[in-house]
Amino acid sequence: MPLLPDTGYTPSAAELASVDAWFAAYDAHSAKREIERMADLAVFPLNLVSDDSAGEGASAQWDREQFVATMTQVMGGSGDGDLTFDSVRTPVFLSSAMVVVFTDSTMTTAGGETQQLRYADVLIKRNGEWAFQTMIQGGWGDNLR
Repeated sequence: MPLLPDTGYTPSAAELASVDAWFAAYDAHSAKREIERMADLAVFPLNLVSDDSAGEGASAQWDREQFVATMTQVMGGSGDGDLTFDSVRTPVFLSSAMVVVFTDSTMTTAGGETQQLRYADVLIKRNGEWAFQTMIQGGWGDNLR
């Protein structure tokens, strides 16, 4: 396990497990392209941070409608077969209600094509449950303008 920064907060085993469980649910919805269910796990407006093809930083805020429309376009229809994700996640808790999660993942389509993904998510507690509030990934900036 990589050395994690000292944020002044040490999560319990149960808190770490709760983040793992949240991602297992999110990945299951993603694998089946259940975009509305994915959206249920977010706080809107959702912050997006990326960079564009010119190498400039980019950011946006999406409402639920824009998230659903964009993710449906990006992920394709449900008839394309399930996706699988093999992910290694490193959560950095800022408090009991905020965690930044760094992910290295391999996404595989039903046809066997793979894509490497590296991204970070900011999750916050909402009514005692985790929800993602910020998505950070390189290469999406041209779509955010």
